[in-house]
Amino acid sequence: MSSWIRWVGRTACVVAFVGAAAPAWAQIKIGQTAGFSGPVAAGVKEISEGAKLYIDAVNKAGGVAGQHIEVVALDDKFDPAIAAENAKKLIDQGVVALFLTRGTPHTQAVMPLLLQHRIPLIAPSTGAMALHTPVHPWLFNVRATYQREAERAIRHLSLIGMERIAVVQVDDSFGADAATGALAGFSGVGKQPVVHEKFDRNKPDMTPIIPKLVKSEAQAVLFIGSGNMVADGVKLLRNAGSRAQVVTLSNNASAGFVKSLGENARGTVVSQVFPYERSLSAPIVKEAIEYGKAAGISEVTPAMLEGYTAAKVLVEGLRRAAPNITREKLRSTLEGFKRVDLGGLELTYSPTDHSGLDYADLSIVGEDGRFKR
Repeated sequence: MSSWIRWVGRTACVVAFVGAAAPAWAQIKIGQTAGFSGPVAAGVKEISEGAKLYIDAVNKAGGVAGQHIEVVALDDKFDPAIAAENAKKLIDQGVVALFLTRGTPHTQAVMPLLLQHRIPLIAPSTGAMALHTPVHPWLFNVRATYQREAERAIRHLSLIGMERIAVVQVDDSFGADAATGALAGFSGVGKQPVVHEKFDRNKPDMTPIIPKLVKSEAQAVLFIGSGNMVADGVKLLRNAGSRAQVVTLSNNASAGFVKSLGENARGTVVSQVFPYERSLSAPIVKEAIEYGKAAGISEVTPAMLEGYTAAKVLVEGLRRAAPNITREKLRSTLEGFKRVDLGGLELTYSPTDHSGLDYADLSIVGEDGRFKR
């Protein structure tokens, strides 16, 4: 997306993507704050590219009720305080919705603004349970929860004979939330983690944790963290001589994360919350691949598929709320979604349920650096 970025000041970048036929100004403005720089930049870039694929196709076909969609994105550098500042700037600019925030504490920092300004946030790229329960009237999830992913991962490791499983988590709301799911998985199979350690999000250093993992003779380690944090931890673990199975969650399901793992990528298990990105039997995947090829993108990644799916939910809401789209009308329209077919995936919302999809699966990084299932 580098060709779409222009830098403003020293703290934020603005990313505006519209269809080739769109005017310089867009009639439907959507706001995004995410870490376009910092530890999750690779994943943010991919998820935004996936959203852009679908939004560009919609704009090329005439937009929504003759109006083109513009996404204006600000770089929050993966800092919750900046995320809140960016969201307020976007709201003041008149965006009709916020879209694809990245990170649990970052989204939580934005949530009070949703109520204050009565504006919907669609498809935050986080599976935190706090975003699902209690139901936030202005927040609409698309992807499954981290707790479901983590619980499934632990149950899978136990099923294949792993007895000594460790958990290493970032010490923030995301880490605590996902760890809750992992501990539920342990409870379900009658086990306890041989090691359960936390590391600081702002100064991630797993050096003191690695000897504990080695001493425990852990057969598998579930790393709960973001991007480069996890990659650095895996490198330390391998340098210490441990061959434990490495597992992480879908927030790291990007080609950029695999690249950051380098020679340690092969065999890493990553949970997924969308269908297999190379399965042409899934209509949404087939569609995304076709649009990707038309845009010169050789391969759709899991992160891109998340962005693509999020964009489909956004656009369907805009279409049903058109032609006179307001924040309130968009929210009430989304709450009326019943078994909306996104392409082999059905999504339903109601006033008492904003959870969206519940799909969860596991993948492994192959020798070629691609996810396999």
